Amino acid sequence: MQELPNFAPALPEIFIALSAIALLLLGVFRRDDATQGITALAIVAMLFAGLLIPAAAGGRAVTFGGMFVIDGFSVFAKLLVLVASGFSMAMSANWLKREKLERFEFPVLMLISTLGMMLMISANNLIALYLGLELQSLSLYVLAAYQRDSGRATEAGLKYFVLGSLASGLLLYGSSLIYGFAGSTGFDALAHSFAHGVPIGVTVGMVFVIAALAFKISAVPFHMWTPDVYEGAPTPVTAFFGVAPKIAAFALLIRVMVGPFGDLTQQWSQVVVFISLASMLLGAFGAIAQTNIKRLMAYSSIGHVGYALIGLAVGDQVGIRGVLVYLAIYLFMNVGTFAVILSMRQKGRLMEGIDDLAGLSRTHPMTAAALAIFMFSMAGIPPLAGFWGKLYVFMAAIDKGFIGLAVVGVLTSVVSAYYYLRIIKVMYFDEPVEVLDHGTGRGLGLIVGVNAVLIVLFTFAPSSLVSSAGTAAAALFGG
Repeated sequence: MQELPNFAPALPEIFIALSAIALLLLGVFRRDDATQGITALAIVAMLFAGLLIPAAAGGRAVTFGGMFVIDGFSVFAKLLVLVASGFSMAMSANWLKREKLERFEFPVLMLISTLGMMLMISANNLIALYLGLELQSLSLYVLAAYQRDSGRATEAGLKYFVLGSLASGLLLYGSSLIYGFAGSTGFDALAHSFAHGVPIGVTVGMVFVIAALAFKISAVPFHMWTPDVYEGAPTPVTAFFGVAPKIAAFALLIRVMVGPFGDLTQQWSQVVVFISLASMLLGAFGAIAQTNIKRLMAYSSIGHVGYALIGLAVGDQVGIRGVLVYLAIYLFMNVGTFAVILSMRQKGRLMEGIDDLAGLSRTHPMTAAALAIFMFSMAGIPPLAGFWGKLYVFMAAIDKGFIGLAVVGVLTSVVSAYYYLRIIKVMYFDEPVEVLDHGTGRGLGLIVGVNAVLIVLFTFAPSSLVSSAGTAAAALFGG
């Protein structure tokens, strides 16, 4: 009789899966009046799963036939994903009510997508990687087109589905090449098999896998879906897209590159350097002409992906620590900004134009101050958190000899500062044409305030985050 696997390392994922099933059943029986309650319960489920994660991690543990791994790196990344998903779900509650789209499927889909992300982060096998990625993606396709009466949302969902299917095909093809030439899909077995030389088929397969994961993090040249989907999808969904799936895909990319392909750093580092350079350049120059703030945030996210990829290109423990610090800071900057965007209403209608922020400092001074903090931080202006996030990846690159990459990063940061500072200029120096509605709502106001405070706090107390990221990076390298 076959022995049962050890379920303890996967307790947070099991809890999230059972919670999603229970909330789905509750929604079916309660119908439309259950949406607010299910949203609250889903946030509680994420909070409880977050408490389970450190308890489930007693050092490095592998289970389910070597397909699932828990270690310090996955603990750090999963906590970031749960925080991002929890914030996104909290932001969606008021929006669903205002837009009269209260359907219980929305929080359940976000919960299932979060489960897929957690499985991605703990994937220790190419098959587990694919299953987690598809569980996340299928939910995101539906969420992108959730506002069915909106032509833009339907278009966004269709574009994301078609291009996402292409990325899945690339991932499957790359995985099959790796399996065909290496004879295994397990990360640990692959890492050992490459110690004595690498077949050309494995290198080709690795490039396909990188391409598929680059699509998920919206890195150039696989970014083409990002501006349209960010603009067309409902704003809470865009906020969700901008943080949680990106962090999960980044964590997966790091695990794949540093784990099974750790001995092939010379081969894949060149590809990552190109993607990083292209993403920083497109993110800096593509956003300059944007008038829609959601499209601007799309190009901004492409640029931030480029900066984070610098740390991965370095390929050592210091570089990965820089990536993790950057992703944590990016999470709070992005969530706070989208909470402000969700509060932009005129006569009850959501506004998305940068010019709609005109005079915000006079009509909503606290909101304007918070958004200014987020914009200064995104621009990398010291002493705010965004500056330190960039500094960690730039220093890692310089120490490893990637001086040109760091120089391009600094120059593109200067260019991108233009469109971040333009938003501040509009808020503080332009006259309002039509005043935005008063009040962000208690929930959104709390999210904006918490994220602004966290960005400022990191400036004065960075050690906790940096040491946690260092411990997580060390776990990948056997530390």
